[in-house]
Amino acid sequence: MQTNSFDKKRLGIYIHVPFCKSKCAYCDFNSSVCQSAERMTAYVDALVAHMESYRAAAQNYEPNTVFIGGGTPTALPPEELFRIVKAVKHNFKLTKNAEFTIEANPATVSYATLVKLRRMGVNRLSMGLQSAHENELQALSRTHTRKDFARSFKMARDAKFDNINVDLMFGIPYQTTDSLLHTIRYLTRVQPDHISLYDLKIEPGTPFYRNYSEIAPYLPDDDTEADMYISAIEMLRNCGYLQYEISNFARPGHMCAHNLKYWNCDEYLGFGVSAHSYFNGSRFSFTADVDRYMQGVTVKDSRVRITDECDIVEERERMGEYIMLRLRLTAGLDEREFFHRFGLSFETLYAEKCQKFIQNGFMTAKKGVYALTPSGMFISNYILSDLLEFEDFGRIYFGS
Repeated sequence: MQTNSFDKKRLGIYIHVPFCKSKCAYCDFNSSVCQSAERMTAYVDALVAHMESYRAAAQNYEPNTVFIGGGTPTALPPEELFRIVKAVKHNFKLTKNAEFTIEANPATVSYATLVKLRRMGVNRLSMGLQSAHENELQALSRTHTRKDFARSFKMARDAKFDNINVDLMFGIPYQTTDSLLHTIRYLTRVQPDHISLYDLKIEPGTPFYRNYSEIAPYLPDDDTEADMYISAIEMLRNCGYLQYEISNFARPGHMCAHNLKYWNCDEYLGFGVSAHSYFNGSRFSFTADVDRYMQGVTVKDSRVRITDECDIVEERERMGEYIMLRLRLTAGLDEREFFHRFGLSFETLYAEKCQKFIQNGFMTAKKGVYALTPSGMFISNYILSDLLEFEDFGRIYFGS
């Protein structure tokens, strides 16, 4: 019997492109500089083959979000990027108005490429500004300037993109609360539709980590970072950008539907190195090794395993993830929805632990909805690890 389209489930698609024009000193994502067009073509070959291999498994799904991230997808030769977009549309039956995002670096994007992407159905861009101050951009080893960003943003608008996210960072070398607010004032005058604001983390394996003693004197202290975050939330709200997640702010109607899939524990499929998936009740990820990934997908050698982890998600684990992810959202966690999903009372399990955070102004509990305040969101790692009794619940990376 043929499946009715109304019976098909929704799905998110994520595709990882691990190539960049240059590697930023703070970045610990799976990405590297690649000057070989042949290697990039071979990687796209593997992505296309990998998507084809999941075509049958996803036939009862209609993806309504796609996110191509990295790395820097626009660092690929344009024809290779177009091939990825075509492969997505060929192998998966997207909903009519699916949100289709591509990350773009201001130093690696052209008007012609943007026009063609828009005509192919890509309807959302995510661009990295990080800061409007040249000394802060240089400290981050970004390859673009504010002028590059302004030019690229205008090109995107001219190419008919009416849904654009811009990434900012705070807690970066030389930055002050005033310089961050100046960046936000500059950006809100440009009027993107969505803004992501990320706190710089010094991660092992990065140049910032190795040279920490050299940059530490130029980093803001914890109190200053907290002031930056709270001040930024207030300014963004006053400029019409409502916070809906710890790091994300949107004008009405422009929340990122793809990221909301992660925070709502919905299903998604990831393709490419280090990509994660939650599909058919299982959580799995693929190897971080580009050569292993390409060999395992295209040669189909049974001795080459591209899956790193594959686990059936147990109910207790699902419950912990749901709590962690819902509390990232300003909408918070509704105990009624929690009971509907898990058949257990959130208040019975966690209300006592939540009390100390409520009393100290880090959390609210109103009509059965538990939510972090802006101050609570700044220390969300601590709150969630205490609430869920994890020593370190780790970091979750999403698009923007």
